[in-house]
Amino acid sequence: MLAGQDVQIDSTAAAGNIITARRWQFGENRIIIPETAVRGTRRCCELAADGNTGNVGQSRMTKMVYGPVAGSVGDPVLPRWWRTVDRWTIGCVLALSAAGLLLALASSPPLAERNGLPPFHYFYRQVIFNSLALGVMIVISMMRPELLRRMGILGFAACFAALTLLPFLGTDFGKGAVRWFSLGFVSFQPTEFLKPGFVVTCAWLMASTAGKGDARGDLLSFLVAITVAALLVKQPDFGQACLFLATWGLIYFVSGAPFLLLAGLGAVFGLGGIASYMNSDHFARRINGFLAAELDANTQLGFVDNAFRTGGFLGVGVAEGTVKWSLPDAHTDFIIAVAAEEYGFFLVICILVLFLTITVVSLGRLRRQRDLFIRLAGAGLAAVFAVQALINIGVAARVLPAKGMTLPFVSYGGSSAIATGILVGALLAFTRDVPRSNMEDILSTEDSPPEAGAHG
Repeated sequence: MLAGQDVQIDSTAAAGNIITARRWQFGENRIIIPETAVRGTRRCCELAADGNTGNVGQSRMTKMVYGPVAGSVGDPVLPRWWRTVDRWTIGCVLALSAAGLLLALASSPPLAERNGLPPFHYFYRQVIFNSLALGVMIVISMMRPELLRRMGILGFAACFAALTLLPFLGTDFGKGAVRWFSLGFVSFQPTEFLKPGFVVTCAWLMASTAGKGDARGDLLSFLVAITVAALLVKQPDFGQACLFLATWGLIYFVSGAPFLLLAGLGAVFGLGGIASYMNSDHFARRINGFLAAELDANTQLGFVDNAFRTGGFLGVGVAEGTVKWSLPDAHTDFIIAVAAEEYGFFLVICILVLFLTITVVSLGRLRRQRDLFIRLAGAGLAAVFAVQALINIGVAARVLPAKGMTLPFVSYGGSSAIATGILVGALLAFTRDVPRSNMEDILSTEDSPPEAGAHG
């Protein structure tokens, strides 16, 4: 085919007349396909999807051209969802939730005793939290990306407003950082719910101007990330600020950002870390404690280090651990220490493998998605999930400075569990198999190449 040549595919009616055609521009070549061919091709896709027993549904050529169809529009919701959803991730999430409940049985009695409550009070609450989180995850995973985009942007706006109100209406619960809203009978942390909305908003901003020579979307998303990080540093919560900035950097990298620009931004963030060390006593204490040659055995990290040493590979046995009586946050930030002491390094490895499996499988499925917004949002959600787990376990293993951050689906906490359910539910929705082929994508897009689908 010569450059600039028109290629016309004719389809004639019974009288031999050529009917209305559609045009697509690919570089310098134009492909003209009649409406009859378009409708016929779509009908072939429908017959193949419905499992039609006719020649079209059974044709090997149809399968070669259109590929296997994951589901059709006419299918019931639950069967279609089950065929298209990432079942590996669902299985790993259920395993993590089960591990969290197992560890809650061990870590909740000391906390309940200190607060004068029944021994398994916090365990029963965690059962409720995890059940709600799993239910929310399943419901959100059934939603369409377009609806998730709108909900994510609105959710981000609401949580961002709540974050700005924390210094005036929030509480620190005696921990020195104002991160919670307390309603008396329940409390919640807006930062946890901000994460999925932040990812969706940044992905939408970047995708809306991608490929148009317009950097306004990238710049706006950067300003959003910087503003959120500044509000978190004000609490102070340097760990969450780093998590948000790292997530933005990964989304920007996936969108095709130049490596030198990312390196320059990394250097700027590094300088910001040095400035925080010099001007924040809270931040400096964390860094100095991490860099200290000797570890004080009476500090939180000292207790955690002893738990890892005592547990060995198989642990000291169920309910035989002692670190849960010494650590005030054994049920949340340092839940992995309870796992290491009572069940050994074996359980820690299993938990790591579950997080790694969710991340790798999700990223692999995202590679098959054609829409840029879906790829960016999915990569950002996977990054938040993985990096948060990495920070939590890295702090306990003394490879990262001390930072209060929960382990998704494992640590105790209603805000953490439900917000993580929202996040993973959105990730499952973005990684669902698309029940249409590349050829159908082309035939349903007028006057634009297949890769230039709507990202806004």
